Amino acid sequence: MEQSADQLHDVHAATAAPGWMRGRVLVADADGSTCDDLLGALAAEGLAVERTAAGETAIDLVRAHHFDLVIGDPAAPGMGGLEGCRRLRFESDVVLLILTARDSEADRVLGLEAGADDYVGKPYSLAEVISRVRALLRRRQLDVGPMQSLLRVGDLEIDLVRHRVLLAGSVVAVTPTEFRLLALLARAPGRAFSAQAILRYLWETDYVGEGSACKAHICNLRHKLEADSAHPQRLVTVPGAGYALVG
Repeated sequence: MEQSADQLHDVHAATAAPGWMRGRVLVADADGSTCDDLLGALAAEGLAVERTAAGETAIDLVRAHHFDLVIGDPAAPGMGGLEGCRRLRFESDVVLLILTARDSEADRVLGLEAGADDYVGKPYSLAEVISRVRALLRRRQLDVGPMQSLLRVGDLEIDLVRHRVLLAGSVVAVTPTEFRLLALLARAPGRAFSAQAILRYLWETDYVGEGSACKAHICNLRHKLEADSAHPQRLVTVPGAGYALVG
């Protein structure tokens, strides 16, 4: 039986071997057996893992409890579809990993546009998911750690201390993954980075797929940063090389 929010407990936390990192993970999955396998694997990493309770939403649980990462299938009870993902992103900076059987390129684009930081399709390799989780949590630790500078490319400013992006002095709302992507490009203005190189940097893993996730992030950023996203002048495509940020 699923538990209420007040009865959420750490899965195997007391017996799991010490992991490489500490963190609190919420899992909302439509497939019970898949969820059980994932819970066990995450707990074996030393993470405190909880699953959503029946009849409650992931958003309610994130509001009431601190989580470092949410793993959810938009189709799962309590996730509320992609609109639920958007609400979760709007109300919280928790890292969001979508894990779903809907794995077309269009689905990935929609999921990333809804605010997901990463997207893994089913059936999946458990090792791949754990690798993605490690990278996401490591990124979160780095993102909340001490920063020391500003990055400026033209009238675009990336504040590494406040984790904020400004365009001509106005704040631009970006996801954690979009922020890291911009920071990467802004550290070497004009240099082209391939989609594969960008994804390896963002996810800190070699499980990067065919690069459609990178394209989705670039498209999202162009809508936020370009006067005409169909004809980008700032976040440009370098034929045969990848993407570059120019002033």
